[in-house]
Amino acid sequence: MKARAIAFYLPQYHPIPENDRWWGEGFTEWTNVRKANPLFRGHLQPRVPGSLGYYSLLSPATRQAQAELAALHGVEGFCYWHYWFAGKRLLERPFEEVLHSGQPALPFCLGWANESWTGIWHGAPNRLLMEQTYPGSADEERHFHTVAEAFFDERYLTVDGKPVFYVYKPQQIPDPCRFVEHWQTLAIKAGLQGIYFIGEDVYIDESPWNPTTSGFDAVVPNTPGVAFLRLAKKRTPRRLLSLIRRKLFPRPYVFDYEEFVENCFVEEPAEVNYDFFPSVLPNWDNSPRSGTNAKVLVDATPQLFRRQLSKALNQVAHREKDKRLIFIKSWNEWAEGNFLEPDELYGNAYLEVCRDEILGPP
Repeated sequence: MKARAIAFYLPQYHPIPENDRWWGEGFTEWTNVRKANPLFRGHLQPRVPGSLGYYSLLSPATRQAQAELAALHGVEGFCYWHYWFAGKRLLERPFEEVLHSGQPALPFCLGWANESWTGIWHGAPNRLLMEQTYPGSADEERHFHTVAEAFFDERYLTVDGKPVFYVYKPQQIPDPCRFVEHWQTLAIKAGLQGIYFIGEDVYIDESPWNPTTSGFDAVVPNTPGVAFLRLAKKRTPRRLLSLIRRKLFPRPYVFDYEEFVENCFVEEPAEVNYDFFPSVLPNWDNSPRSGTNAKVLVDATPQLFRRQLSKALNQVAHREKDKRLIFIKSWNEWAEGNFLEPDELYGNAYLEVCRDEILGPP
């Protein structure tokens, strides 16, 4: 195996009371995916799942099938998105069932999606549904003890013997150093060797975030964010005309996937005292959520994804095995158009690229 590939995993495929109240009874991620329509000529919508179908993540059989597909194709584990709003959890049931049942056996870690929930899934980004707050030390301790059981699970992914904890927006934590130090103290007290903190960064070109200044161990670039910022800069001379056209004829921001692949790569910083892990993106189209405000990559193919994945693998090839990490965004973000799971158009092709590139020749 050339690298430790970890795929982000969205648990938004089962009804919860909050979504029923906000969007109507039975709402899940599939609601937006099913109703998506093409917004321009050649726009590939709706995307239709393949062999796994329109599943529910409350089904152990579905979770087992996902894990088997992932392991067979070189994905070492899932990073389950975890939601914590000052003691309030959302969408936690699939992971809790994985944790307490012991199945599937696929390794995992947790990623704290620490941002407020808005109405963006229904084109209403200004509608605040659940605010992300940071009340302080007591909340941090309660948060730690809520997830600590997972840290001790033999399936939990580690680096340097420490459980990995991924934070989506580390710079939004008011005092990240204090937060990290608090959790490290709690971890040692609980019998762990500590926690390996990984944070995400989108402004790598303009004002790169040094994770060590916040107590973190590593950084992962927000690949779509980095590439879209770069591509938008290239279009600056045409920006005014583009804005006028969008006002008159609303449509998504459309970019070519091959152009994206050429602009998404982030060089590993030289001579730094932290770890840097690349991330790769099979595709992007969040129009099922955002309509004409979406960003859409067109003409994505497994062959072009192979080019991106191969470059990421080469970037970590020289590292010790434990830190030969790459992140894949994502396993199942269907309403954002980034998924490895089989669909009707390409079947298992993207997974087969992972198998070939990560596992190498049989």
